[in-house]
This record gives sequence, structure tokens and C-alpha cells, in this order.
Amino acid sequence: MGSTALAWAAIKGYEEVVEILLKREDVNPDQANTRDGRTPLLLAAEYGHEEVARMLLEREGINPNQAASQHDLTPLSWAAMRRHGVSRSCF
Repeated sequence: MGSTALAWAAIKGYEEVVEILLKREDVNPDQANTRDGRTPLLLAAEYGHEEVARMLLEREGINPNQAASQHDLTPLSWAAMRRHGVSRSCF
């Protein structure tokens, strides 16, 4: 899939792993996966992991408007499309 450890943790909603990874300087929280361009934030929104999305948004360098290249949808669009209860305050 070409995903980073942070992307996998975002998909699964592993808050503790996301927290650990975000403390590292060498982790790029906005790095899109190579297959379809989805970022960890987009994946957290897509899978309905609100706390993970919030943690990612608190990290400097996150672009909440970055759309996935394959679908041209932003993280908020994914959350709405999947009907997840991601709060507006998260974005």
C-alpha cells in the first residue's frame, strides 16, 4: 500500500501509537501514501477516528485541505461522505 507507520496507526485508530510517532522529529505527519495519495489525517477522517484526527491537526505541518490524488477529496469530505461523526471543531 506504500503507507507509513503513522498512516497505519491512523487507519486503525491507535491513539497511543500516533502520539508516540508524532513526538518524533523524523516523522512527517502530512506524508501521503504512494498508492493513492491519502495522508494520515485523511485516513483518520475516512475511518472515523476523531481523536487521531485531532492529534494530527495539533501537529505543525499538517495541511487539512490536502486532497488525495486518487479521489480529490479532503479529510473533511471523507468524514462527511462516510457519515462519521467527526466534529467541526476537529477541522
